[in-house]
Amino acid sequence: MATADSVLALIRAYRPSFRNPHDKIAFAVHASFLASGYVLTATGPPAFSDTALSSPSTDEVGMEGWNATDDAYAFLYRKEEFGAKKSVLVKCLPMGDKLIVDALVVGGGEGKPVHLEIDVNKYDGGRENTDYSDMYNNCGELVSRLNSGILGKLDEPSASYSSSSREKAREQLEDKPDDQGVGFIEPRGFQPYPSGLQNRKIIGEAGCAIYRTFTHGHNDGGGGMLLGPNDPRWFGGVDGRPGFPGGAPDPRRPGGSTHPDLEPFGSDYDFI
Repeated sequence: MATADSVLALIRAYRPSFRNPHDKIAFAVHASFLASGYVLTATGPPAFSDTALSSPSTDEVGMEGWNATDDAYAFLYRKEEFGAKKSVLVKCLPMGDKLIVDALVVGGGEGKPVHLEIDVNKYDGGRENTDYSDMYNNCGELVSRLNSGILGKLDEPSASYSSSSREKAREQLEDKPDDQGVGFIEPRGFQPYPSGLQNRKIIGEAGCAIYRTFTHGHNDGGGGMLLGPNDPRWFGGVDGRPGFPGGAPDPRRPGGSTHPDLEPFGSDYDFI
């Protein structure tokens, strides 16, 4: 987007001659397009011709004749973005104390014209000297209005670009391996249960239910759902006994008639 400093810098570089306040504002419009990356390919009478509109040139031109027409200004630009080139026609029409600005992407039916009305007296500095910053008033506000009312709307991706870009992004996403980036990865192929678990059902009475697992492989003695000390999924056992991580031997549970997942560790007198 254009800034007040970049617009004034371009105006100083071109050092244009102004006939009236409308000339000042029209040239500020032009400088805002240049500051936003547009390249001038026609201005003045050539920009009004049918040839310029039907087959816009891509060659950059100078500013000669930009205010040669008394009742209107015209600028034809090109800009390359998103891998495609586009041409934009800008017309400025003086109407009393207003400057009516209309801009349209030429060819391809890219969208509707954008429109902005500018109060010339509000932004005309009223001073004619060699310091161009004195020739404008509220230049920052003027450039801000051009950014939001004209340039920002023209720089929005067209519907055709948005559709193609979404399709390209979708194809890239499909080609991307599943194990890259952040997300959940679904296991591929057959994934056996690590402890040989096959089926489980709820057993219990009086409102207290536990899961009891029936296996076709190893189990934890009583076959509880929770991992017990004898479950071979523990590692680091000592003296042939399964152990907890870090090598410490696991405490043993005494035998009993209750479910192993519900039995406490140790006896009554040494339980901590």
